[in-house]
Amino acid sequence: RIIADHMVMSTQVSPHVTSYVEADLTNVVMWRNKVKKQFEANAKTKLTFTPIFIEAIAKSIRKFPLINSSLDGDRIIVKKDINIGMAAALPSGNLIVPVIKNADTKNLIGLTKDVNGLANAARGNKLKADDTQGGTFTLTNVGTFGSLMGTPIINQPQVAILAVGSIKKRPMVIETPEGDVIAIRHMMYLSLSYDHRIIDGSIGASFLTAVANELEAFDP
Repeated sequence: RIIADHMVMSTQVSPHVTSYVEADLTNVVMWRNKVKKQFEANAKTKLTFTPIFIEAIAKSIRKFPLINSSLDGDRIIVKKDINIGMAAALPSGNLIVPVIKNADTKNLIGLTKDVNGLANAARGNKLKADDTQGGTFTLTNVGTFGSLMGTPIINQPQVAILAVGSIKKRPMVIETPEGDVIAIRHMMYLSLSYDHRIIDGSIGASFLTAVANELEAFDP
């Protein structure tokens, strides 16, 4: 009931606008497939896509700090810390949002350990109160459940939430010096819902494009 009330309040308080982009994750997918066994052996934890997404979001928030803010009456409060919540399913089927604190200060191994530790704690009903406090931005992976894209509801008092869809192989037109070619690429839709009182379409779309660009520029 608390979650339901929070969702209704969010839609009533914040005028939601959602922007969409697609990103070519071929480099990310191929790299993960290549290194995941060695990564798990070295880091003692599994490599999923979530920490890669969080890393791209944290880098992009630095370029667009207004995305990392909240509204207090007539005051816009831009947060210094970048604390990224990630929606996780509880055994009951409900969602909870554990938070990766200071995500912009951690490397991929650190992010992976935090993500897996919090996800395991959520599944085992072992999250502490502090694990879900202090989030400044939220990521939700609707692709986990097979959705291509989603229109997420903002997690108040934050001003934006990003949803990533399932990664699908699709034929895409690739521009090369020799001309256009069609190739099979791993594509993913990203959608950003944001509070239009604070975030206009220019900032919202530019931030979302920056996240997609970070993922496409991933250097194996």
